[in-house]
Amino acid sequence: MKIDIHTHIIPENWPNLKEQFGYEGWISLDHHHPGSAQMKKGDEVFRIVESNCWDPKIRLKECEESGVDIQVLSTVPIMFSYWAKPNDALVLSKILNDNIAKVVSKNPKRFIGLGTLPMQSPEFAIWELERCVKKLGLHGVQIGSNINGLNLNDASLFPVFEAASDLGASIFIHPWDILGQDQIKQYWLPWLVGMPAETSRAICSMIFGGIFERLPKLRVAFAHGGGSFPATFGRIQHGYNVRPDLCATDNNIDPQKYLGKFWVDSLVHDLDALNFLINKLGDTSIALGSDYPFPLGESNPGDLIEKSNLSDDIKSKILYKNALDWLNIDKINFK
Repeated sequence: MKIDIHTHIIPENWPNLKEQFGYEGWISLDHHHPGSAQMKKGDEVFRIVESNCWDPKIRLKECEESGVDIQVLSTVPIMFSYWAKPNDALVLSKILNDNIAKVVSKNPKRFIGLGTLPMQSPEFAIWELERCVKKLGLHGVQIGSNINGLNLNDASLFPVFEAASDLGASIFIHPWDILGQDQIKQYWLPWLVGMPAETSRAICSMIFGGIFERLPKLRVAFAHGGGSFPATFGRIQHGYNVRPDLCATDNNIDPQKYLGKFWVDSLVHDLDALNFLINKLGDTSIALGSDYPFPLGESNPGDLIEKSNLSDDIKSKILYKNALDWLNIDKINFK
């Protein structure tokens, strides 16, 4: 069995948000060619996506071809729209979340949904989080690695994490609005260098900010194998050891304690890196994630795991069992 916790989806269509709200910055979808569309910010093309980004039938066909039994669906991070007016971002969140809930409802044995929240307003975010879980039946939410420059330990955001913990909602954290991205535009460096660093920023903020300590039942997974965090954990630990006056100002617990207390996906593209992740975080903390349907993802989800020399027990944990733990699902029927 394979459960892919990192897949992105958008609606096939949504309203003209610039016209609806009266200002620039919104993403539109221009179906410029059959089976293909341009995600555009104003007149600038952000990304060209294919119909597998919105069409569940094509997704299911491709899942069959790759042997993926269940996809966990979340929006494309550029749709977070944390920069927008809170009321308007809430409207967009509802559009995206209703679409995901609809896709899941038609194929509940093949799809699991994560919502998106207007995190620039913690009050609105909690409202929508409760709607996602209680009304739409989604298992949790995806959020960005920072909120308009605020680290995830910012006091204003804590009520959202607290609500997620109380609701039993899983959280998937994806890097976005990368620090310094305007200085590293060449060579796709925001994606290759910035995103891994941004994910480490998010993990460190939650560790040193005491989020995991204060909310021990919170179930959080981070994209892209935890980014640069696992490989630089020795430096992070050393920083805590030698300068607790700088690192331990909000939480004096050794960072080592939190290894294995959160999840990461398996998207590291390299067997040595996967083995390192297992040694560093443990074999119960890594779940299959492919970043479907984008080019930086794993084209055949789970291929790296299945072709490795890992034991069958560890393979089964990473391919699906750890995902069930993160989602707090004891048993699931599929197909």
